[in-house]
Amino acid sequence: MKKRYQVLTVLSVLSMITFLDRIALSSASTNIMSDLHLSTVQWGWILGIFTIAYAAFEVPTGWLGDKIGGKKVLIRVVIWWSFFTILTGFANEFIMLLLVRFLFGIGEAGAYPNTSIVLAKYFPVLERGRAQATIWGASRLGAALTPFIVLPIQQKYSWHLSFFLLGGLGFIWTLFWIFWHKEDPSECKDISSTELNEIIANRDLPQDLKSPKTSYWSGFRSKNLLYLLAMYFCYAIGAYFFQSWFHTYLEKGRHIPKEALIWASSVPYLLAAIGCFTGGWISDKACIKWGKKWGRRIVPMVGLLVAGIAIITAALVSDNLLSIIALGVGMAFMDVTAPVAWAVAMDMGGTKSGAISGSMNTAGLTGAYISTVFFGYAASAYGYYLPVVYIGIILIIGSFIWLKIDATQKIQFKAITN
Repeated sequence: MKKRYQVLTVLSVLSMITFLDRIALSSASTNIMSDLHLSTVQWGWILGIFTIAYAAFEVPTGWLGDKIGGKKVLIRVVIWWSFFTILTGFANEFIMLLLVRFLFGIGEAGAYPNTSIVLAKYFPVLERGRAQATIWGASRLGAALTPFIVLPIQQKYSWHLSFFLLGGLGFIWTLFWIFWHKEDPSECKDISSTELNEIIANRDLPQDLKSPKTSYWSGFRSKNLLYLLAMYFCYAIGAYFFQSWFHTYLEKGRHIPKEALIWASSVPYLLAAIGCFTGGWISDKACIKWGKKWGRRIVPMVGLLVAGIAIITAALVSDNLLSIIALGVGMAFMDVTAPVAWAVAMDMGGTKSGAISGSMNTAGLTGAYISTVFFGYAASAYGYYLPVVYIGIILIIGSFIWLKIDATQKIQFKAITN
């Protein structure tokens, strides 16, 4: 196996662990709310506080990765979030759980921007869509596996134990990463000269990765970047519904029996994994056929449009099976966007791909936070169907924003002069 595919495999395992840890809280929602006597509104704040911390630290952690390298930052990120995953299992009241999830969000911030930094160094430009597709597809597989892991542990032991075990997985991954990974492929002793030359010649990065000092904020003069942020704001509202409220929606909004929850919670994520894998692959092929501008644009544009329509349909139909199928279709089409969006951030950001990826994710997390908290209030006041309709509408808006995004235009940063 080529070295870059080995790196991709290890990062994909990390992506699975990331979503196992995230979705574990949602999967355990009923038991945690019951044990800690939490209301629906309080649960909305528990879910939302993660996104506040995550959003606040995405850009600084991505920027740090651009400066010191993705390997070092990922070590810090995974150790931190694994510790607070374990500490989640010790939470015994609302304030403690709120604080732990806030600190968990700080720790996990920067995971995907620094993954992008690693991929930018190891992968040629026209393989980035597929590489990101593998990372995001793995995350969805991790999310699909979570109910099969968390719910049986809850039923046989307790919800606390599931967080202890998942936190331990992160520490094991970190030990391997410390001793195995090299920051740049040129440092790898087991990479062939042919592969190394192929990577360096086609990764669209300067030969000297130590670029001159520039102003990060000057990049926000780019309308192209602002449109990317706006699109991801819309996309993340849909994505975080599935990560936060989806399990609760099925159980309390749709009254799905407990014995059916494992499959009902998992099937949409399995379809989403297919969406991620195919989205990045199709986008790379489309770039070859139609050029990078439309190749990166058309696939997620169609995906978000179909996703919005499917999710609105899921909210309005009364039959639970049809609703779950529509939600699965919606999630599959929605998630063709994730790998393409991150590939575009890498293309536009260049040597600042960590900071730009972090900025994009911060915009998404801002939308996710507002939506997650709003969902709790709206569900309490009007029932669960209305906020799901709203999510579908937002995804359709995000689809049309893709018409303004051009992956061929690199963001220009103003040089800092002494």
